[in-house]
Amino acid sequence: MKTAICHHVDFFTSGVCMLNNKVGRVIEAIISETSGIRRKMGLFDKLAGWLGLKKKEVNVLCLGLDNSGKTTIINHLKPTNAQTQDIVPTIGFSIEKFKTSSLSFTVFDMSGQGRYRNLWEHYYKEGQAIIFVVDSGDKLRMVVAKEELDTLLNHPDIKHRRIPLLFFANKMDVRDALSSVKVSQLLCLENIKDKPWHICASDAVKGEGLQEGVDWLQDQIRTMKT
Repeated sequence: MKTAICHHVDFFTSGVCMLNNKVGRVIEAIISETSGIRRKMGLFDKLAGWLGLKKKEVNVLCLGLDNSGKTTIINHLKPTNAQTQDIVPTIGFSIEKFKTSSLSFTVFDMSGQGRYRNLWEHYYKEGQAIIFVVDSGDKLRMVVAKEELDTLLNHPDIKHRRIPLLFFANKMDVRDALSSVKVSQLLCLENIKDKPWHICASDAVKGEGLQEGVDWLQDQIRTMKT
């Protein structure tokens, strides 16, 4: 009888161990999957989580001269599994949508080519935040960038609104590129008194400097939504 009981106990113990092993493997798989999902989250996903808002829609305009790196920056803002390897210049404009559990982002990537810049103003009313990208290595066209910025700030649909402005002094990796401080001076950003603004040095190809900008922007949007 004792032998039978011992066999029964051993069988039961073995079964429990097998069950625990299976549960352990399931838990490990869930943790692994969750970690993978987190790695795939783009900057906008993180932004949504920080805000803690329900089903809010945020329209962001991404402006700047052609070849400044706007599309490359937007590509980095997307979830990892949605990013593309080949970046081509935007013709006219393109719209990128990012849905998260709490926010729906619509980013308008506006072409910076001269013949398309007149399209920008048609989207000013819808914009709740603006990302303005400057090629910090293109010193010759810094004056043109300032002219476009001045036109933007004086437009009736922008002038009287307290809309956050995030500037990226992009291509900081280029030799002899201007610092973000110098770009700020050339654009006369210190004259912007009625709108919150911030400038970051960035390297869109490597994704450097983008997180700082998004951190600042999420604070501004949170203020707008409260």
